[in-house]
Amino acid sequence: MKILANDGISQSGVETLEKKGFEVLTITVAQDQLVNYINENEISVLLVRSATKVRTNIIDNCPSLKIIGRGGVGMDNIDVAYAREKGLHVINTPAASSESVAELVFAHLYGGVRFLHDSNRNMPLEGDSKFKNLKKAYANGIELRGKTLGVIGIGRIGQATAKIAIGVGMNVIAYDPFIDEVEIPLEFFDGQSAKFKIKTVSKEEVLKNSDFFTLHVPAQKEYVIGNPEIEQMKDGAGIINAARGGVIDEVALVDALEKGKLGFAGLDVFENEPSPAIKVLMNNKISLTPHIGAATREAQDRIGQELAEQIITILN
Repeated sequence: MKILANDGISQSGVETLEKKGFEVLTITVAQDQLVNYINENEISVLLVRSATKVRTNIIDNCPSLKIIGRGGVGMDNIDVAYAREKGLHVINTPAASSESVAELVFAHLYGGVRFLHDSNRNMPLEGDSKFKNLKKAYANGIELRGKTLGVIGIGRIGQATAKIAIGVGMNVIAYDPFIDEVEIPLEFFDGQSAKFKIKTVSKEEVLKNSDFFTLHVPAQKEYVIGNPEIEQMKDGAGIINAARGGVIDEVALVDALEKGKLGFAGLDVFENEPSPAIKVLMNNKISLTPHIGAATREAQDRIGQELAEQIITILN
């Protein structure tokens, strides 16, 4: 059987599948050519990440397909219910990238409270001529320890983020309409461990009492964070979105940053991917990454292995 990993797959995943007799194709086929390619090559499994869309036209016109796999958590680029209705298996890897995304959240948080995103822009330009001015400009940083992190969406990635926050010494409060309580385990280098329980509270309580926010929610029809939510936040708060573009109203976000209502933001995802708004890209209070939350070698290796194991279980 042939597997098309249209957005790539780790080498370990390829090797696991090939040992079981599958042929893995890792070329990238253009979206408008996918149906023809799948049919001409009798592809049984289509693997994607976030770039390739698997809509009804592919599902309806590719009779050889048996499995659609998403290397990652969110499956908003796949018509999941329709595919399953048509008898296809739809799989993903919800746990494989949690730690990688959580670490990126904290990269943005640490960068934000110490102005690293802006400092790294200006030091190459003016570090040799305005060193003292830049030192003064970036001398008013704050520590994360002792501050409150509001986690909006405390599923797997939210819990992984909360775990880092607890280790840093932060207070964690969380809102999730589907979860009442979670237990966060911390394992230390010497074999010791500890468990922390977090009971979710109302969204309003999280908005009013957090110094920083991190979002871990799926794509939705309405904004999770817009003007009404920002107005409830503390002045100078920071917000990180490494979940999905469109859960934050970027116009409201930029306005709040420019007015000083918010201190900084970190964005790994955007409303208009792959062409984010210029006002977002040029704002010196926003730390930017190009949707790389799960893009670590470790996470991609876990994703490849998890997809391979699921495919083998289904088809053998």
